Amino acid sequence: MQHPNSDDVVGDFKAAMRRLAATVAIVTSQSDGRRHGMTATAVTSLTTTPPSLLVCINRSASIHEPIIRSRQFCVNLLACEHGHLVPIFSGKMTGEERFCSGDWAIGEFEIPYLANAQANVFCSVSETLAHGSHSVFIGNVEKVVLFGEPSPLLYQEGALYKSIALS
Repeated sequence: MQHPNSDDVVGDFKAAMRRLAATVAIVTSQSDGRRHGMTATAVTSLTTTPPSLLVCINRSASIHEPIIRSRQFCVNLLACEHGHLVPIFSGKMTGEERFCSGDWAIGEFEIPYLANAQANVFCSVSETLAHGSHSVFIGNVEKVVLFGEPSPLLYQEGALYKSIALS
């Protein structure tokens, strides 16, 4: 264990964040008739009044500019059975070929969504904040679709985990 006053704050921060378990999501958007998507864990609820969440996306990510242009995105919360989609939307494939795997649909907001995700949260961008290498998109929730029973796919220490209920 390193001393609490370590000089390697960046390395220590990365190590600490790898210990922060998070539900895996695929953030999707559409711009100029093309679908865009990426795997993300930097997603969290913000407020219920109004219903909103935030998504943090690297400005070099291929989905960044489409969200800027379209001003909308969908957060697809993955279930345990969606583990195979994580590498596909994390860079194994690019562009439209990412959407060849999974049950993708286009709905009323013209944003691609995973039809059998635990939840689809459709958002319109209300604010964009730049911080370091990323943009923080604050999304006002326009619609939520729930599917099945909760069974979140979790990410921690560089690995995927199926959730278990402790009771």
